[in-house]
Amino acid sequence: MPYFILAQSVSDVYDKYTSVGQLGLTVTNFGVLGNGWNKIDGRILPSCQYKQNTEILRDQVEHFSYAGLWVGGIVNGQRRVSSAIVDGVFESGQEGFEFSAVENIDIESSISSTSLDSIAQYFSPYATSHQDFKTMFRDYGTDPSDDMNIPNHTPLGIDVRLTSYAWNFSFADAFVILSYTIKNQSDQTIENLYAGLWTDASVANMNYTNKYEPGGGFTWYDNLDGYDVSKDDLQFNRDIAYQYDVDGDDGWAQSYIGITWLGGNVPRPYVRSNYNQWVWTNSNNSSYPVYSMPLDDNERYQKLSSSVPLGTGPEYGPDGYPNESNSWIFLFSAGPFGSIPLQDSSSWELPPGDSCNIVMAVITAKWNGTGDDSPERRKNLHVNADWAQRAYNGEDKNRNNVLDPDEDLDDDGIIDRYILPEPPPVPNMEIDVDDQMVTVYWQKNAESFIDPISREMDFEGYRVYGARKTMNDSKDEFTLLGEYDLLNPNHMDIGYNTGFELIKITNEFGEPDSVEVNGSFYHYKFVNDHVKNGWLNYYTVTAYDRGDTDANLESLESSIYANRRYVYPGIKPDLSDWIGEPSVYPNPYKGQAKWDGYGSRSQMIWFTNLPGKAEIRIFTLAGDLVDILEHDIDYKGNDVYNIDEYKAPQLSGGEHAWDLITKDDQAIASGLYLFTVKNLDKETLSYGKIKEGKFLIIK
Repeated sequence: MPYFILAQSVSDVYDKYTSVGQLGLTVTNFGVLGNGWNKIDGRILPSCQYKQNTEILRDQVEHFSYAGLWVGGIVNGQRRVSSAIVDGVFESGQEGFEFSAVENIDIESSISSTSLDSIAQYFSPYATSHQDFKTMFRDYGTDPSDDMNIPNHTPLGIDVRLTSYAWNFSFADAFVILSYTIKNQSDQTIENLYAGLWTDASVANMNYTNKYEPGGGFTWYDNLDGYDVSKDDLQFNRDIAYQYDVDGDDGWAQSYIGITWLGGNVPRPYVRSNYNQWVWTNSNNSSYPVYSMPLDDNERYQKLSSSVPLGTGPEYGPDGYPNESNSWIFLFSAGPFGSIPLQDSSSWELPPGDSCNIVMAVITAKWNGTGDDSPERRKNLHVNADWAQRAYNGEDKNRNNVLDPDEDLDDDGIIDRYILPEPPPVPNMEIDVDDQMVTVYWQKNAESFIDPISREMDFEGYRVYGARKTMNDSKDEFTLLGEYDLLNPNHMDIGYNTGFELIKITNEFGEPDSVEVNGSFYHYKFVNDHVKNGWLNYYTVTAYDRGDTDANLESLESSIYANRRYVYPGIKPDLSDWIGEPSVYPNPYKGQAKWDGYGSRSQMIWFTNLPGKAEIRIFTLAGDLVDILEHDIDYKGNDVYNIDEYKAPQLSGGEHAWDLITKDDQAIASGLYLFTVKNLDKETLSYGKIKEGKFLIIK
């Protein structure tokens, strides 16, 4: 399938994605999920990527190009379906692209940590998760009967309010919950409403073949779908529609994408989950006739309200679904929904002005082992689905077993009771970078945290992690640099009981104290020395609790990714005077250095021992000017392709990278080069002084 750009009006948004957890899911305000891996603002944002916050390339798996909401119901005996997207349709005004934006996406977060500035700016005491998205769209124009000039579209006349929830907890960072509240704005009753997600899944890894081009690593035709109807430990039906790459692409795409239904205002015993699949744009499948694309509202409602029959024979797998890999679409749906039950609650109505609520989840998971698809290989998918169900259930284990349509509904018909066990919050952290040294500071904000389930202060200790990022495909992303545990005689079986003396900041009398860094005060520090300058390193501090034996919960740890900071160790500038000689490393440069990426534009050398503000000029031996670099103490490496600006790395201020590209945008040749550094820092004694040096390039 080719790549498309969604042709939408300026009010439509498809650049918002869940960023707090490991599942990066694009959420739009017109019913579509995913962004088709198109470049947005010069980079490819996650469409449905798990894991998104990892440096291990093999784990950066994408799962679908687009997915979208389908809502169907019966109005005066007529089947009507409004769909956000269907096979082969990517532009507004076309049949199948039938929702339009009503509101922009509002973002709220329960995170207030100052060390997580990018998400803490959205802090709200009313947020449910670490990252809530709230928006609304509808299937009509100026009034509930306006079809917006979309061919063959008869609107249901519904407003859909979408609220999505995402967390950064290690046990809850692989799913996103989608709560759809559907309000009937028409003057006619909608009967037996069904809702589902059409999903154009393709499990693959862009890094597998060519990470620099949209779609690199993807093939549409090596995937299989399945439908898992197993139960969790509490005997809730999982009902997961899923897809996987058949061979896992040599270990680069060993991951699952799943869609499931968690609940709604109509409880589970009165709702059926349905599953269908078909090959992309294939409305007449000769190999699997019943596995064909629906063409109109009548056929789409049939798919929404019933499951495809299981098959037998060599062309079907043991689960009764096709075993021929292809570009499979799947549709997972649930219903009937409404606000008023009829007869034995097997039928429901949604009268004018009423709302109903359907909650679904997008779930991802790495394979558990290898081999053929099996319940054992789907074990991680089950675990993540069960956590999504528990998040929805809150503290009520029997939530879906009781008929109470009004349970926990607010004025908009949204169920608002998502509760998860929580580790202590991410410690507020700061980093100081110096010559072959990185100092990690953090505050004690995690120590007073009260767990929402146990209602106890169960903080136990800290862990400090670090790693150096090279271009190899390491399977160990982090190294544990230190673990520090409370000296608590009542919990001697938890942690190492080291106490905090080695990391505690004290005054001259040995009493607990704090140190000010960039305007905030920190209580602990960890020094990592003998760190090589010029290499990209990253650090994080987590807090963990002692677990809850009564709730059968093991010790929980805050997200290892949430406050990860990237740094380049290097020499700091002397702010009083410029002492010593500037130099270059590695010298000689023998391309490629291990820190380089692929291609001529991702090479790099470092100028070091610079003043806080300087001009660097580079010359050939013949005296021809090659390039001019403007340096200051706040330099972040934005002029070098090999330094990822989106990682916002912290540098020492006394070093500057160069990508070996001339001022005329040409790669330099092998040879000996000269350079000068002019001190432009007016606060130093040697302002205006020029120093010289040289370096050798061997390609």
